[in-house]
Amino acid sequence: MYCHHMGTPPVDCWNFYMAFSFFRVAAILQGVYKRSLTGQASSATAEQSGKLAEFVANLAWDFAVKEGFRVFKEMPASKPLRRSYHMWAGSQSLLSPKGRRSYSSVPGASPAHASKTALVISPEGLSSPVRELYDRLQRFMEQRVYPVEPELQRHQASADRWSPSPLIEDLKEKAKAEGLWNLFLPLETDPEKKYGAGLTNMEYAHLCEVMGTSLYAPEIFNCSAPDTGNMELLVRYGTEEQKAHWLIPLLEGKARSCFAMTEPQVASSDATNIEASIREEDGFYVLNGHKWWISGILDPRCQLCVFMGKTDPQALSHRQHSVLLVPMDTPGIKVIRPLTVYGLEDAPGGHGEVRFEHVRVPRENIVLGPGRGFEIAQGRLGPGRIHHCMRLIGFSERALALMKARVKSRVAFGKPLVEQGTVLADIAQSRVEIEQARLLVLKAAHLMDVAGNKAAALDIAMIKMVAPSMAYRVIDRAIQVSTDCWFELLAADANLPHLWLTWVYLAASLSCPFAAMGCSSSSSKQPCEEGAPSCPHFQ
Repeated sequence: MYCHHMGTPPVDCWNFYMAFSFFRVAAILQGVYKRSLTGQASSATAEQSGKLAEFVANLAWDFAVKEGFRVFKEMPASKPLRRSYHMWAGSQSLLSPKGRRSYSSVPGASPAHASKTALVISPEGLSSPVRELYDRLQRFMEQRVYPVEPELQRHQASADRWSPSPLIEDLKEKAKAEGLWNLFLPLETDPEKKYGAGLTNMEYAHLCEVMGTSLYAPEIFNCSAPDTGNMELLVRYGTEEQKAHWLIPLLEGKARSCFAMTEPQVASSDATNIEASIREEDGFYVLNGHKWWISGILDPRCQLCVFMGKTDPQALSHRQHSVLLVPMDTPGIKVIRPLTVYGLEDAPGGHGEVRFEHVRVPRENIVLGPGRGFEIAQGRLGPGRIHHCMRLIGFSERALALMKARVKSRVAFGKPLVEQGTVLADIAQSRVEIEQARLLVLKAAHLMDVAGNKAAALDIAMIKMVAPSMAYRVIDRAIQVSTDCWFELLAADANLPHLWLTWVYLAASLSCPFAAMGCSSSSSKQPCEEGAPSCPHFQ
């Protein structure tokens, strides 16, 4: 903008000049502060400059990191691509009192600012406010969530499973009262903290892992998909009218939503393949299409469907699609059946197969405008992949804890299972794989914070592959040491099979190579009559 107004050519290394300028200002502020300490300052407010020096230096560092990534991307392809992320231990001991490793990517980083400027790989390195939030979340999980899991599992297997659990709704109110609500919105998306807690992607990743240790926790804190992605979509791209109508009820937990993108006839992981049609007619958009694996659409609280379809088949491939906000009470939405993964229905939200037949939506319900669908779909996915992967790490930690408890309590061939060499090797392998996956996901989240989603694309792609495959192996090992009580495991209050089945669905959500192996619905297009939900859209 500066170059445009001055009539000069754009500067490629603009971030370098910005970093240099902010570092100079920080140095000046630090000098003013030093003079105030020695009584030589000429201004009465000189002492306050010390608080500004660190803030300005952090701004300079952000610009420096962005410039570093620009230079890295312009390196000749003939050179070996090397990325170095060194870790230095903080001033505290290698093991914290809780036995958790504590590192920061800068030497001597203080918790007061480390989580804003450095890669923090354990909760102990988080800033004081975020660490307090983390501890509060852990206490809530231990005191309120884990104890009621058996009851929630029984409800999910009962005849009333397609109705929301009153216990979940009660826990939501308690979570709100404790300030554990809407933690997911990234600081970049909501810099004024108008809608969320103002956490970075990396800070929230640590909290997301804790939520992932229970299958029910994300909804309790209003941090569950697909609502999180839809709320971020509305914050990023919605008009003020769209936010007032749809965003606020979702943020308050008074409504739920779904995202209608995937189609049975095309490979929908490539958003440009979507074939559902959107045509303009008399001030409305008319929608026609066949969608499936639409998460949350069976929930009676689902009021909004974010629909992706094709508005201009003749445009460039990335400009053909649009996104519309569709009220669920619009005529023409027909839920054909709930889809299952190895028998798991995931009630009450479920994953539905749906037809949209001549669904009429007002023109003002389009998001951003015609042809912006691919852009919106890509912008919606980045943080969500971090969330899914960290939840999978939480799942894996829970499975490993169950495995360790199991092998301590069982005896085989004259000694406890925990003393068997192969069992110890499996536990060690699981621990190593969890730690490796966590580091990679946290690094991806950190890169999103300091360099943007586009610069972190390669790392996001890697975690999509690493986290689901790791979770599969860890959960499978935990099940293997419990094969002598398989029928006990399949009981309604068992966690491991539920964790494994949920892994199958999350793997599909992340486009994992294992995604298709669990689909029990692909061979039949007939509605599942038994146990069909009492959803008003189910026909």
